[in-house]
Amino acid sequence: MILAPAILLFLAQAASSPAAPHIHAGIVADREHRLDDAIAEFKKATESDPKSAPAFLDLGQAYLEKHDYASAVPAFKRALELNSSIEGGHELLGYALLAQGYADESIPHFEKAHVEGALGIALVEAGRPSDAIPHLQSAIAKDPDDPDLLYYLGRAAGILSKQAFDALEDRFPDSARAHQMMAENYAVLRDEPNAEKEYQAAIQAKPDTLDLHMELGQLYARAQQWDKAEAEFRAETQLQPGKAEAFYRLGDALLQQGNAADALTALERSDKLRPGMPQTLFDLGKASSLLNDPAAAEKYWLHILSLEKDTALAAQAHFGLATIYRRQGKQAEADREMQEFQKLQSDRPSEANP
Repeated sequence: MILAPAILLFLAQAASSPAAPHIHAGIVADREHRLDDAIAEFKKATESDPKSAPAFLDLGQAYLEKHDYASAVPAFKRALELNSSIEGGHELLGYALLAQGYADESIPHFEKAHVEGALGIALVEAGRPSDAIPHLQSAIAKDPDDPDLLYYLGRAAGILSKQAFDALEDRFPDSARAHQMMAENYAVLRDEPNAEKEYQAAIQAKPDTLDLHMELGQLYARAQQWDKAEAEFRAETQLQPGKAEAFYRLGDALLQQGNAADALTALERSDKLRPGMPQTLFDLGKASSLLNDPAAAEKYWLHILSLEKDTALAAQAHFGLATIYRRQGKQAEADREMQEFQKLQSDRPSEANP
């Protein structure tokens, strides 16, 4: 972040200061994006008045705008020597230092300036991810669309995650969680045979470990081995009767095998545990439609559209409603829903089909 030239600081200077005309000329040049001219004028200002903190601050900022960080640092340091509380001084010096890789040295300046985002980034770069996370979260709360903040938060979390997993693998290599970690890594790499092997080893080591059966079930589901997926999801529902996702996945696996009645029971349980999950609502509508209950299917799919407007799932809901209305002879309604489906398909292509 680059602050605007210190116009207010210039105006606050005594009119008799020999630096004032050069600062003014430098500010004009900076506004016109003539950085070399601005730097020349700010240099003259510091030479004509070596005690002018604003002149050194503006000189450093001009260097910063030119990405000449090495030249910016001594200018900012001199400004702070002359006036330790000069506005923007610590923040700008922190950025100049961080841009050159001096993360540790930048941290106290960001702390004094209370710049949460930059402080979090500097802490990550300094190898202090756990200290960085609260500062990054605070900054993201104010600016949720900053890609740098999001990147560094993810990076900090990733470093801590790797440290924890490394400790797990080193200290407890035969534990259920160590096998689960390896299984997850293989799954990411699409190495299903080794992932399955590690999940089974984890279950054998500690059969009641939460989420193992569900993750193995998801592995089978990706391979469309729905009978195996069903067995694992059912085992997870027995371990965690209060976990909505487990019942949703069981219902989906049953639906994939054409068992709409049992799927409906599992999906209703999921919806009771966590009402309003769009994917659960969609499958509830699909199961209801297969069981010749169009009123229930319509209710579930309309519920989705009250929650989502332009997603792939919303498109599927429109398609399902179009099918219901067409079967009921409601051609106008069917045409309306099909138009909505086609509009969403053109905006967001999807191969999914109810």
